[in-house]
Amino acid sequence: MNPSKHSGKTVRIGGASGFWGDSSVGAPQLVASGQIDYLVFDYLAELTMSILAGARLKNPELGYATDFVTVAMRSVLKDVAAKGIRVVSNAGGVNPQGCADALRALAAELGVAVKIAVVSGDDVMPLLPQLRAAQPPVRELQSGAPLPAKVLSANAYLGAAPIKAALDAGAQVVITGRCVDSAVTLGVLMHEFGWGAGDLDQLAGGSLAGHIIECGCQATGGLHTDWRDVPDWAHIGYPIVECSADGSFTVTKPAGTGGLVAPQTVAEQLLYEIGDPAAYLLPDVICDWRAVRVEPAPAQRVRVHGARGRAPTGSYKVCATWVDGFKTSAQLTIVGFDAAAKARRTGEAILQRVGELLTAQGLPPFSATLIEVLGAESPYGPRSNPSVAATREAVLRLTARHPDKAALQLLTREIAPAGTSWSPGTTGAGGRAAVSPLIRQYAFLLEKGQLTAAVALDGAAVAVPAPAAIDEQTLSAIENIAIASAPPASDAAANLVEVPLIRLAWARSGDKGDTSNIGVIARRPEWLPLLRQQLTEARVAEWLAHLVKGRVTRYDLPGIHAFNFVCEQALGGGGMASLRNDALGKGMAQILLALPVRAPAEWLKADAGSKP
Repeated sequence: MNPSKHSGKTVRIGGASGFWGDSSVGAPQLVASGQIDYLVFDYLAELTMSILAGARLKNPELGYATDFVTVAMRSVLKDVAAKGIRVVSNAGGVNPQGCADALRALAAELGVAVKIAVVSGDDVMPLLPQLRAAQPPVRELQSGAPLPAKVLSANAYLGAAPIKAALDAGAQVVITGRCVDSAVTLGVLMHEFGWGAGDLDQLAGGSLAGHIIECGCQATGGLHTDWRDVPDWAHIGYPIVECSADGSFTVTKPAGTGGLVAPQTVAEQLLYEIGDPAAYLLPDVICDWRAVRVEPAPAQRVRVHGARGRAPTGSYKVCATWVDGFKTSAQLTIVGFDAAAKARRTGEAILQRVGELLTAQGLPPFSATLIEVLGAESPYGPRSNPSVAATREAVLRLTARHPDKAALQLLTREIAPAGTSWSPGTTGAGGRAAVSPLIRQYAFLLEKGQLTAAVALDGAAVAVPAPAAIDEQTLSAIENIAIASAPPASDAAANLVEVPLIRLAWARSGDKGDTSNIGVIARRPEWLPLLRQQLTEARVAEWLAHLVKGRVTRYDLPGIHAFNFVCEQALGGGGMASLRNDALGKGMAQILLALPVRAPAEWLKADAGSKP
């Protein structure tokens, strides 16, 4: 890269979607703002890939995120073309060519001329026979399990280089299959600033920009700990990053929209669904975000800088999905005195009755069951507030797994009879719950040389450079970053008082398979040393022991005065495999924020933020 060539240049990118199912307002809002040069969309979660694979089996023309064409692009395609805004989206799913064909048909209907590029090459399904025979054998990254017999989908997380190639070739719209979520942004920046494989700090910064906007409004006040401070939810602004050639960027949102762009909202999103912040592995770069600084700027703008990068590994991560029997989940509402106790007894009675019916019919027992009483703090386990036991409205949620679909259909038939058989105040049964395949995730590594990314622009092949060579010395070098510490203070000397963690910190949690991560940010930098003393791995593990069955690891991010706790075996299998209502760990941070900590009384004289 020639830094002087791009000095002073700013590239403005709007993030219009955080998942398949996000609001339809994002794309029109960003396009109408006049504040963007590029519009990017992220649609693909691991479970989404299996859903798309199933859709394509039923109809070969499907297998992509149809909302991208029928809702988002239908609403903005004319304006995008008129304003010269370019679009990058991973809406292609397991059929990016089908998505491009549908968009091309829409463009013809609307009378818009547009150059569409397709990125493919992420499909690993054709390689499965040879992978089954490989030595050493393929193993799952977390569990070490062998490759499942019946795989629904298997896709590698490609990087940003193919997107850059498509934009370099003149594409106005780029549609990809599976790629890392941040690649739709990084590919734009590689194209605009000419970043190459060796511009590692810039690649890390560009990846962070993509990470900040990949979840839509989560960067502009969505899911914020201090939710009362976030105005006008109905008109919340979707995120915009204004990026510079050195890899730094500013986060903002369309003028006049709701939401909140502040250091704490951006920091929460920085921590979302990452592992080791010194080694966030992506196909194009290994990111080190420990020293990243998040600083306020005027008019709800936040400047982000300080990302560092190292050479990437020689592997792609592959996410496969497979079917492991069936699952159902049903709900009943219980009203009146002792609603929580009545709900739990109802669930136990249903399971006992159906268990006996299964035995009578010669069917094995359920593989797993879970009774949750929503409204009675079920996810808090032994940490629940005793007062909730007296609630006068609760929802029984009953979930079960079984290898035989018929066994779960029998269970769904026995939910509604509770309305006339047992607890007074039973209502809200609705229709029978559906029985669906239980889809599990299986992640493994694949050497990059075994896949070839391909780009076609309006049907013509575009050359894509091979993945960058790996510098093993750079790969293994992780520099030490100084961590501030403070001597422990006695209660008497410091006049310590006990408060819930939420008084001293913000937090956000997310998921990666069966692992949950919880990012915790000190509300004031000077509070971090005391929090480090109290928020140990052992204490967090003990507080969450009813949910987390594996190891808890704490990582430091001194640049934003924060920690990232990575909790393994924390989500009951994760995704659709989990029986929990909170299968994605969205509530884990809320539970941790109730942890009692001791702090000097003078810290709390001024309002420290949201209170429980």
